[in-house]
Amino acid sequence: MNYRIPYVALALALAACGQQVEGDPVTVIEFGEDGETITRVEGDDTEEVVAGPTSNVAAESACERLTFQEVVLTHCVAVPAKHRITTVLGPPHRSFAKLAEGRSSAPVFAVNAGMFDGDGKPIGYYVEDSERLQALNTNDGAGNFHLKPNGVFYGSNGEWRVRTTESFLANVSDRPQFGTQSGPMLLIDGKLHPEISEDGPSRQIRNGVGVDRQGRAHFVISEGPISFGKFARFFRDVANTPNALYLDGNVSGLWDPANDRMDARAPIGPMIVVETR
Repeated sequence: MNYRIPYVALALALAACGQQVEGDPVTVIEFGEDGETITRVEGDDTEEVVAGPTSNVAAESACERLTFQEVVLTHCVAVPAKHRITTVLGPPHRSFAKLAEGRSSAPVFAVNAGMFDGDGKPIGYYVEDSERLQALNTNDGAGNFHLKPNGVFYGSNGEWRVRTTESFLANVSDRPQFGTQSGPMLLIDGKLHPEISEDGPSRQIRNGVGVDRQGRAHFVISEGPISFGKFARFFRDVANTPNALYLDGNVSGLWDPANDRMDARAPIGPMIVVETR
């Protein structure tokens, strides 16, 4: 079943110009089950499949740029039937360029995973190839990681989830194939984190991950400073992910080979790698 999201740019234009005249065509975007983007004009007989997250184009990309409330974001979608997700420990890589040197082929895309210390080692739960390299961190402390509830992004065999740390501890007994802990949670059961306002004063480059009801993982990175609240509302209102997890801030990066993009803002820690099945 397709799910529908309003075309953001059009929505902004309509808001500026007043109420739409009844009967005028309305453009909406739908994601098909395989992740393809369908542009539909309601009130017209046309339907066009355009290059989207998993369309068959010469340089296939799972990522697209869009604008949400005047902030440019890059939105990448991993589809369980077509992709697999793994984690890679930061050291000795610390960059996408170093990661690329050790690979025989490029991934679909890769992003930084959860938060890390000065040596690039995860400060929270971390599992790679079903091996737990860092235990779940339930400590209190300062900083975004400890803005509770924080959470875990994890998965096995194409089933991916985002849970709060407390929910993960109470409900997950089998070790997943991959896992990364970070914080804070952006969305919890469709609601903003209790400490996050709709559009607070803090502005940073940010990235995060959420999983929709169809099991697709949505990875989002802002191309400029964005508030926690606006970032969380993108996951709620556009990506439609009931739960979403903040991964990191100004060190956030994306490697999107199809679009010839390899960010190198600062040394990074653990990474999430999305590959073709």
